[in-house]
Amino acid sequence: MLIRSFEEHDRLPLRDLYLQTRLHAWTWLDSSAWRPEDFDSVTKDEQIWVAEEDGELLGFASVWVVDDFLHSLYVAPAHQGKRVGKALLEKVQAEFVAHGTLKCLVKNVSAFEFYQRHGWLVESRGDSEDGEYYLMGFGG
Repeated sequence: MLIRSFEEHDRLPLRDLYLQTRLHAWTWLDSSAWRPEDFDSVTKDEQIWVAEEDGELLGFASVWVVDDFLHSLYVAPAHQGKRVGKALLEKVQAEFVAHGTLKCLVKNVSAFEFYQRHGWLVESRGDSEDGEYYLMGFGG
């Protein structure tokens, strides 16, 4: 598996991966307005890392570099549980300059457990339009 920087030709398959993964994981939310193009606004001006194997995109992570904020980490449903998320997370963590943070929806139990297994700690809680979230921190 290769972890590499986003290239423009990744956009269309990552749009689909983003939508399909959200539909799979966030079943408690109203998805009627979700579109593949949402990927573009969610990752705008962020560093995007892509997991690829044999030409297939397996997942991606996007980071708001200025704040060491992991904004998105998505692994295609067919590739979850196969260390793709771990590889992406390790790449992101290696790029942090200081203390990394992320927000994880409270109802996204599997993601929360994933981050905890990899050393992330809850720093606080908050509310968003998608529901209550944990603010989690790593390192520094």
